[in-house]
Amino acid sequence: MRLGAQLRFLALGLMLALAAGFATPSSAQQINPTASAVKEQQFLDALKGNKDAELQGRITIPDGKAATLERPAGREWRAFHQGTMFRIAAIAVLGTLLLLTAFYLIRGRIRIEAGPSGRTITRFNGFERFTHWLTASCFIILALSGLNVTFGKAVLLPLIGPAAFTDISIIAKWSHNYLAWPFMVGIALTFLIWIKDNIPSGADLQWFAQGGGLIGKGHPAARRFNAGQKVIFWSVVIGGAALSLSGFYLLFPAYAGGVLNLQFWNSVHGIVSVLMVAIILAHIYIGSLGMEGAFDAMGSGEVDLNWAREHHSLWVEEEMRKGGVHKDPALQPAE
Repeated sequence: MRLGAQLRFLALGLMLALAAGFATPSSAQQINPTASAVKEQQFLDALKGNKDAELQGRITIPDGKAATLERPAGREWRAFHQGTMFRIAAIAVLGTLLLLTAFYLIRGRIRIEAGPSGRTITRFNGFERFTHWLTASCFIILALSGLNVTFGKAVLLPLIGPAAFTDISIIAKWSHNYLAWPFMVGIALTFLIWIKDNIPSGADLQWFAQGGGLIGKGHPAARRFNAGQKVIFWSVVIGGAALSLSGFYLLFPAYAGGVLNLQFWNSVHGIVSVLMVAIILAHIYIGSLGMEGAFDAMGSGEVDLNWAREHHSLWVEEEMRKGGVHKDPALQPAE
């Protein structure tokens, strides 16, 4: 009986050992931290030995692309994104801010030379202003959330700490993804509404030759949009289209046609974005602080007649023939 009990105890122990073996996750059985196949130093040595080499591993799944550990194009894209892209963005954004500051200190605010006239003319109707502010508000949030990708870790993270930076980045990501769609609608409406007024003409060359009234004295003749505003228009339309197309592929990478194409569209998206930020900064400056009376065009839609005559004299002549000039009620004498 004693021998039989010992045999039963031994059998029970073997059964428990087998059960424990089957219960162990398969992944844990496959990992061997001492195996030469997973030595990090070998990977680094191969990387240093040939910068143009495409490092491959071994796989057991049907997708052959999964065997690629690292390729030269990936290293080049990482170097561009972490180095060159950072410098391009810094030069474009910070450089523009410095130039605008210097211009304001030298030139000052561009005033209405003849002073307010007390009469106004309709510059933009309600739907035009809605289109402008839809596009502008979306672009501002898209620009800030996009710049967080380039500058966030270097500038924002040290100031607010990891927890707050993580929360802001998550909000920025979702805002960027969803506000891209109304921005695209705004770009399309901008093109359809104002394309007829932004066809280049010979008068644009004269406008540039005279400095657009920004440099020196006098204001060159212009229609509804002067040459500078036409540059802004085409920059927004073409740049917005490039951002929309590249952004679509970033949102839906399966349609990009592979990793290399996705890296290309990512680079396009980044470069065009910072260039547009620089251009829009100049646009915001002229439309607010830089020029007296300019904000009214997209504020109330009504601009002072003297302002319009100084900056868009040919357009004012056309509107006056249509009877589009109004008196300013605020300047009327009390009865």
